[in-house]
Amino acid sequence: MTAPHVGIWMYENGGGSAIERKLVHALAERGIQTSTGLNLRDARAQGGEIVCNGVAMEQLDAFLSYNAGQQTQYQLYLYQVLSQTIPTLNNFNAFSLAEDKFRTAHLLSSHGIATADYRLCHKNDIDGLKAAIRDFGGKLVYKPTDGWGGVGIVKIDSEQALDMLLPFLSRTDLRYFYVERFINYDNTDYRIDIVDGKCVGCYGRKAPKDDWKTNITSGGSVFIREPGQEVIDLAIKATQLLGLEIAGVDLIYDRDKEEYVVLEVNTIPAFATPEQEALGINFNQSKLDAMVDLIDSTVQRKLALHSAKVA
Repeated sequence: MTAPHVGIWMYENGGGSAIERKLVHALAERGIQTSTGLNLRDARAQGGEIVCNGVAMEQLDAFLSYNAGQQTQYQLYLYQVLSQTIPTLNNFNAFSLAEDKFRTAHLLSSHGIATADYRLCHKNDIDGLKAAIRDFGGKLVYKPTDGWGGVGIVKIDSEQALDMLLPFLSRTDLRYFYVERFINYDNTDYRIDIVDGKCVGCYGRKAPKDDWKTNITSGGSVFIREPGQEVIDLAIKATQLLGLEIAGVDLIYDRDKEEYVVLEVNTIPAFATPEQEALGINFNQSKLDAMVDLIDSTVQRKLALHSAKVA
């Protein structure tokens, strides 16, 4: 019997290469063959198959796509096509949903999970934008509906500041504006990592002095943080509603409403870097073990389904 075969595309920076080696070793111990470096940027599709670096992608038993920083429309297009044929982690439908901040907030809010108050306005609905800043207490945050790491996020402190920004926004090719109420919080957050419905790790992030964004790419720093059950339950529920197998859920405490708020759900949450591990943030092994279990069970389900069809 041929060994199950899993494809992997893992980020390399921040200790990602070491994580990939451990993942490959752990899967090999379970009799699962792996092919790494499957960056779909290098793939070609023709004649009914997608081939990436010599690997026929549709012949894989699963594909783990775990690189947030180098995704292009071409790669995502092929990722979507692959997801219709083989199991992908995350599955593309959930991945696509969670990558969209408006769709995520709208779904979670409609199911009773607290998110930042939001407004989606047509590009020409200037009155709607001005109404939003008044309704949100004079402060709002403009966010691109896609993207990561805090890129493109702008805090708008007054209607006058919005007036100054509007000429710039009118020259962009945006079709709509997504804005959120600026939340009064202590400039720290929780990052809860979820794999297959279970919490596998948590740490906190703190915005730099004189800033409000906690993202590491925006200058935020990490610290050890123990989550309460309320925070864990919110993160798990948000992940399950979106249909994600793997997620990193960012939560903050809204001091005005006195409740925890799901701020964002990340589809490719990074492992702790070596520097973060040195600080005592030590969830990497539990996360790795959970991902190995997830990949193994995903492969076994595919093989069982194939055997049933053949029979």
